[in-house]
Amino acid sequence: MIKRVYVDTSVVGGKFDKEFTLLTTPFWNAVFNRKMTIIVSDILEKELEGAPIQIYEFFTQLPESQIEHVVSTDESDNLAKKYIAEYVVGRSSENDCKHIALATINHADCLVSWNFKHIVNINRIRGYNGVNMLLAIQP
Repeated sequence: MIKRVYVDTSVVGGKFDKEFTLLTTPFWNAVFNRKMTIIVSDILEKELEGAPIQIYEFFTQLPESQIEHVVSTDESDNLAKKYIAEYVVGRSSENDCKHIALATINHADCLVSWNFKHIVNINRIRGYNGVNMLLAIQP
């Protein structure tokens, strides 16, 4: 059963995006109903500083009991740099790589994102997993 879910910024903002309402509403209901814990990184929190106020306010209303906070480390930063060095994505996607690295290193059950270009993309997923396998990192 999925219990610990890493979320990136797109999922928080997805709460207010009509395109993603069908998927986002039940996801956040599960968090509020204490059916899963979300993993929130310092990267997500920093990205939310520039978000529209309604998105930031929604984030601050999430039940703290359902949040596991994680922070970037040298290990996660180096893994993110390795994804870029191996051309999984370009340098402009560094924060996306940091999200993937933090989810990997913190052994999230899964990562949820609405970023279909750099994260939820089968070719990128294969690239991230390939790097992890080369480095013998267990997800």
